[in-house]
Amino acid sequence: MAYLWSGGCVALGSVALAASFALGSPSSAQAQAAYGSYIGAGPSFGLSGGDNNQSETSGSFAVRYKFLRAPLSIRTQVLVGGTGTAVVPTLSYDYPLDWQTDLYIGAGASVVRGGNTPIGNKSSFVIQPGVDYVMPYSRWVLYGNAIISFDGYENNGSAGFSIQGGTGLRF
Repeated sequence: MAYLWSGGCVALGSVALAASFALGSPSSAQAQAAYGSYIGAGPSFGLSGGDNNQSETSGSFAVRYKFLRAPLSIRTQVLVGGTGTAVVPTLSYDYPLDWQTDLYIGAGASVVRGGNTPIGNKSSFVIQPGVDYVMPYSRWVLYGNAIISFDGYENNGSAGFSIQGGTGLRF
């Protein structure tokens, strides 16, 4: 009986293998986006000096809303601290590297209130490249990005540049 069982399994395995060759190999797996919208917080560091040649450091709050059927997200960063506050809404194109990691590039505007912020002291057009990494088996996200604000400073018209990072909670 054992011989009949093992012979049947070998025969079924051979038929399955032959069928897979006859039907063609399955297509390779595609990377999926790091699903989930999140809200997070972390530090922001200004790398440009601007008008008075002093870089600013502040806290940052981040929100990402992910469209699940398109590789797009709406993102907003709020940089709070120093003498001013900047709200930076962007629309980003998300490129999945694997099921946990997205690279993205966003475009939008900075709306500055008060004095200096890490990205300047006046409202301007911005570009925002970054990365999101979803921690395995959890709802936590690690994120990092840069914000480049074109013509971000009033007096000299120079660009502002800052980097942000933080931890977010997916919802």
